Amino acid sequence: MNSEEILKAVVKTADDKRAEEIVALDMRQVSLLADYFVIMHANSERQVEAIKEAIVDRVNQLGNIENRVEGGKDSQWVLIDFKDVVVHIFVQETRHFYNLEKLWADAPEVNLSEWVTEED
Repeated sequence: MNSEEILKAVVKTADDKRAEEIVALDMRQVSLLADYFVIMHANSERQVEAIKEAIVDRVNQLGNIENRVEGGKDSQWVLIDFKDVVVHIFVQETRHFYNLEKLWADAPEVNLSEWVTEED
């Protein structure tokens, strides 16, 4: 499974779990850390945990991809490292505080419109 397939699975699963403001940054020309960073937030720590579990389960179903998770229940920021795709799930206030999108502003955003549903 390549990084684009992992990215698509992460984004679609996060969207299904009602993650907010999902952003994917193409890190390939900016950093050696990963191909993509995915950033999103949830409305509660419980929802952060539910999104994390769903993403890990979905990606593992697709190919048992090695992953490492930082942050557990009651965390305001969970990081899932799938090596080539790094996922950041925040509680909204914590996301705004750390503002990773600004920190990695040199990385172009990936167009996710085909993978997420538009809200009314």
